[in-house]
Amino acid sequence: MKRFIPIILLALVAAAGFGQDKGKRPSPPASAEGTIDGVKIKIDYSSPSAKGRKMLGGKEPFGTVWRTGANETTSIEFSGPVKIEGKDLAAGKYALFTIPGENEWVIIFNKTIAWGPYSYKKEEDVLRVTVKPGKTDSFVETFLIAVDKDQVTMKWENTQVAFKVKG
Repeated sequence: MKRFIPIILLALVAAAGFGQDKGKRPSPPASAEGTIDGVKIKIDYSSPSAKGRKMLGGKEPFGTVWRTGANETTSIEFSGPVKIEGKDLAAGKYALFTIPGENEWVIIFNKTIAWGPYSYKKEEDVLRVTVKPGKTDSFVETFLIAVDKDQVTMKWENTQVAFKVKG
């Protein structure tokens, strides 16, 4: 019986976390929406803040898969087929992962949308593209994703990364 008590306590703690108000999380939910060439794009993510920490290349190390936000994996949905950096991607909803780097970022569209990067499997990637990061005009405290003109842009700290979308 004593062996089951830790398991029961763990289950209760996990269940309590599932019922929490997402708006009260340290990294609250956010979304970005827009239309490019008649294709509607919707992105759901959680927006962490730097809070004085080194994030990109620090807490989120260069060269490793990142869920591109916090909490649940970021999802991106396209209402129609698109070209991402010139490569075909079918209409649908995908997990959006990235591999940040100092000189290039890998943008990953994956089949599995789950909690964080822990269930990430490379063999479930649908598309990968590589883009160059740039600098923001000013410091961006809270991670931000936006649909701008013909691209999706991500900004955090002093880094800006974008990938081109064409309908």
